Amino acid sequence: MTGLTAPKTLLVTVLGIGMIAGAGLTYLALRSQPASSTAAVATPSKSPSTATRMPGGSVTLSADDLERAQISVTAVEAATLSESMAIPALVAADAYKQTVVTSLVAGRVTRVLAELGQHVQRGQVLAQIYSPELAEAQRAYISVSAALQAHEQQLARVDSLVAIGSASRQELEMAHAEHAALTTSIEGARTRLELIGLSAEQVASLSSASQIAAATDVRAPLDGVVTTRQANVGANVDGTIPLFTIVDLSSVWVEGELYEHDVPSVGVGRPATVTFSALPDLTLRGAISYIDPQLSRDTRTARVRVEIPNGHEQLRLGMYAQMRIDTAGGRVEPVIPKTAVQIVGDHAVVYVADRDTPGRFVERSIRTGREAGDRIAIESGLAVGESVVSAGSFYLRAERERLGQTGESSAPTTSTGQVTTEGRQTARVRVTEKGFEPARITLKSGVPALITFVRTTDATCAKEVVFPSLNVRRELPLNEAVIIELTPARADLGFVCGMGMFKGSIAWE
Repeated sequence: MTGLTAPKTLLVTVLGIGMIAGAGLTYLALRSQPASSTAAVATPSKSPSTATRMPGGSVTLSADDLERAQISVTAVEAATLSESMAIPALVAADAYKQTVVTSLVAGRVTRVLAELGQHVQRGQVLAQIYSPELAEAQRAYISVSAALQAHEQQLARVDSLVAIGSASRQELEMAHAEHAALTTSIEGARTRLELIGLSAEQVASLSSASQIAAATDVRAPLDGVVTTRQANVGANVDGTIPLFTIVDLSSVWVEGELYEHDVPSVGVGRPATVTFSALPDLTLRGAISYIDPQLSRDTRTARVRVEIPNGHEQLRLGMYAQMRIDTAGGRVEPVIPKTAVQIVGDHAVVYVADRDTPGRFVERSIRTGREAGDRIAIESGLAVGESVVSAGSFYLRAERERLGQTGESSAPTTSTGQVTTEGRQTARVRVTEKGFEPARITLKSGVPALITFVRTTDATCAKEVVFPSLNVRRELPLNEAVIIELTPARADLGFVCGMGMFKGSIAWE
């Protein structure tokens, strides 16, 4: 037993030494591998982006990325933009082609021949009136006419007697005076009949009491549509009671309300475009034909009117519309598509194509100006002839942020305006879910100022900015620069959001 135990012990010892040696060799082999190889085994690798971070706020894309992002480039051109403003409006009847129909004599309605909404022609009978007043006017005319005929015969006899000396000159003069009075009376009776609706031919044909008629017709004074009807059989009427309203709808008025501060920029004759929410495919063009010289005390607005054709009568009275008015335009300036402008932080930027390096785009801050349709003017930052990204700029912005080139910083609570080389001072205010940032601006007194507001989120009630003391109210479209121009005075100014929840102020040095 002792002889067998010794070999077993030796074998176990040898195996243990071998296992320890193998473990040591494996450990040494693993330590000798690079750390990168270990990471590659632990985590699957991602395919690298072809966008390259470049110095100076630029992004370079490969040809594949350009195609994938559908980048389009547009040249900055010199153009003249006409500003425009949009105001709500309503379709109204042309007051010059609208008539209230009344009876010319007092009486009682015996028949009504027109219905509400009916198209009628000029001269068409709308209703019939039984009128004792009309019968009395005819009787008076016939009576005066008969008296005049009898007196004319008497006047002829007096003339003959005077000629032979059987009548005095005084009798002849009295006969002529009575003839003049009867002539005046019959002219008055004839005019009275014509005023209450009889034609000159009908009046001339009246010669006996058997021709007297007590019924008269109420006729349409123009072609149009019956928009109101108040006539009913049996109703007693006179010349002050409206029976029908007839409107010629071949043309209509579109009336809007113009804010007080916008009145100076709009004049009679300015082009206007009218669209309708109920008819999205219909766009009509016209010109401002009237601006009310008196402002409403309640709304501080002036009524403005555009006359537009309505040949097919598809526009109905009271229909909602939007009136876009072209205000006074002006100078030639650099212009780009609005889609090229991105709002980064509190400033507007564009991506300029590098002429020397294909696929390279440089982010550049700009200052925007007036807008017209899908184009926007550039006040500074771009020159005519440069090329900017007009489609796909969101992709470039995303690449910049991914590469860590956002360049954004938290907005201050106060700011001091900067005076430009043109002698104007500028300030910029972001509108966020927290309100106005900065909420207080300090400007130099007496130096014209441009304050730019940019709303950067939909999660805010501040979708309008209001300067109450200046009667200025402006909408704040999302990610669009809205510029308020003013000349600082000594008194501090305040501005609020449209709901009055967020407030800001301007102080002068």
